[in-house]
Amino acid sequence: MSGRSPRPSHITIGKVVGPHGILGGLKIAPTTVFLGRFDPGRTIYINDKPVTIKRLMVHKKQVRIETQEITDRNQAEALKWASVTVPEDEIPELEEDEFFSADLIGLKAIDESGKVLGTVDDVFASPAHDILQIGTAMVPAVMEFVKEVDLEAGVIVITPILGMFED
Repeated sequence: MSGRSPRPSHITIGKVVGPHGILGGLKIAPTTVFLGRFDPGRTIYINDKPVTIKRLMVHKKQVRIETQEITDRNQAEALKWASVTVPEDEIPELEEDEFFSADLIGLKAIDESGKVLGTVDDVFASPAHDILQIGTAMVPAVMEFVKEVDLEAGVIVITPILGMFED
């Protein structure tokens, strides 16, 4: 057994969606609102391998980066759909009413009377706000609909509008 410590846990901050240019640039669909994680000089991990960002561009909903380690289009194409992660200990501190999207997945969704509506299956980022997928329902993650999040109890309280959930 070696004296090395185990690799720290990582969190996903994006997914490579394709190459950009001929010099190994990458198009990344971020899953974080903390775009500073992609600033030049920062280290991110692509398929568990560290890379150092040397250039950042933001285009529409994509982050486009160039790294010191990926230097041609073939290398970049081979990374399509790869996960982009950072060590968990780099997670920024959140305010009391803020949550990471991954923390919401798996919560039991109930209405204010306690009726079970389903389970949060996924969280999608959109330009205005996140959207919770609960079964076939898509619920905007805004205070009008999301009344309470209790991570300890594993519950999210939703105020649905008529037709949002099939009865």
